[in-house]
Amino acid sequence: MTDLTVRKLLIDLNTPFDVRWNGQDAFRSAFFNALSMSFPVGEQYFIDSVRAGLRALPEAARLPLAAEVQGFIGQEATHRRIHALFNGHLQKQGFTNALEPRAAHRIQANAHRDVRLHVAATAATEHLTAIFADWMLGHPQVLQGAEPRLQTLWLWHSAEESEHRSTAFDIYQALQGSHRWRVRLFHYITITFLADVTRQTIRNLGHDKALFNWSTWRSAWNVLMSKDGMFRGNYAQWRAYKAADFHPRQQDASLSTRWLHNNSDQFTPVGQAA
Repeated sequence: MTDLTVRKLLIDLNTPFDVRWNGQDAFRSAFFNALSMSFPVGEQYFIDSVRAGLRALPEAARLPLAAEVQGFIGQEATHRRIHALFNGHLQKQGFTNALEPRAAHRIQANAHRDVRLHVAATAATEHLTAIFADWMLGHPQVLQGAEPRLQTLWLWHSAEESEHRSTAFDIYQALQGSHRWRVRLFHYITITFLADVTRQTIRNLGHDKALFNWSTWRSAWNVLMSKDGMFRGNYAQWRAYKAADFHPRQQDASLSTRWLHNNSDQFTPVGQAA
C-alpha cells in the first residue's frame, strides 16, 4: 500500500500561452497538446474503473486498499481539472479535440464489460503514462523553452503519475484478474493509446500549418525515436509489464520522489491517504 498525497498546484492557468508554447517547437507543442486532450476523459475513466474495482472486492481485501484508492482518485481528479483548463486555451486557439469524443464513445461502448477488464485497461494505461512520466523527469529538455509554469504543470503531472503507478494494478491483482487478460489488455491499450495520440498530434500540426515542415518531423524523431527517445528508449520498461511476476513498484520511481521534494513550493498538500 502506498500513501498518496493530493496536491493543489500553485500555478497560473488563466493567462493564455502561445500556440507553440513548448520552446516554439511545433511538434513538441502539438504532441503534448494531444496528450493533454486525452487526459480529462481518461482520468475520469481511471477514477470510475478503480472505484468500481474497489467496490467489487470483499471487505477484507477492500479495506487495506481503500485509503490508497482515495488518494489515487484525488490525484486523478486534480489532473483532470488542470488539463481541462489547459485544453480550454487550446480550444480558444482553434484546436479541435477529436480524441476526446472518440475515446468517450469507446468507453461507453464497453461500459457493460467485466469490471476486471476496466481495471486492467486502467493498469495498462497507468504503466504507459508512468514510464513516459519517468522519461520526462529524466529528460526535462523536452520542455526546454516552455514557460516555467507549463514546465511545472507537466513535471508535476509526471511525478504524480509515477507515484500512483501501482494502484490500479493492485486492485486488479486483488480481483484475481488473470495474467493472460492483463497482457491482452496491455497490447490493446498500447495500440489504441498511441493511435489516438498520433491522430490528434497530426490534427494539431495541421491546424498549426506545420505538418509538412522538415523541422517538425526531425523534432518528432528526436523526441520519440532517437536512441534515448520516449518510445524507443522505453521499450524495455514497456516489455517488462508482460512478465508474469511483474509489479509496478519494481521500477525505479526516485525521479518522481526527488522532483516532488525539490519543488514542494509549487504545490500545497490538500489531503493524504493514511
